[in-house]
Amino acid sequence: MLSRRKKKMKVARVDTILGRNSVIEGDLCFSGGMHLEGTIHGNISADDQDEEALLVINQGAVIKGDVKVPRVVISGSVEGDVHASARVELSSGARVTGNVYYTLIEMAMGAEVNGSLLHQSKEALRLEHLKVPGQSQGAQQTPRAGEAEKPASEASSGNTHS
Repeated sequence: MLSRRKKKMKVARVDTILGRNSVIEGDLCFSGGMHLEGTIHGNISADDQDEEALLVINQGAVIKGDVKVPRVVISGSVEGDVHASARVELSSGARVTGNVYYTLIEMAMGAEVNGSLLHQSKEALRLEHLKVPGQSQGAQQTPRAGEAEKPASEASSGNTHS
């Protein structure tokens, strides 16, 4: 008998809870873990230094704005773009009207995305910092066709030795 072991999402502590009857008008920034059961009319983002931040949008919760967090679990409704730098989990009750930008995604049957799913590769981010061959700092210019390359001592002083 084979068993599948699912890699579980690292559990963040819950620092913020917005209850079912709560409504926020405006943007919200949090760190750590946040559970949302109410409504937010504005953008939600995680503190830039908190790569472990987790937003859980429970069933019945509504966000009318963009979401920018490392990790998000959606069971409610989002009307706006979702940007997750690490992971997106869409449960069967999830409703997203907007684009979903993700690195890893898990989507249950019944989840709804009215927009595009756009994969953001971490590899592309790492490759940006690599040097391009032939374009290093202080690179010497290559000689033009028909010109001979001068030794460094002659090129800098302009004198020729006999």
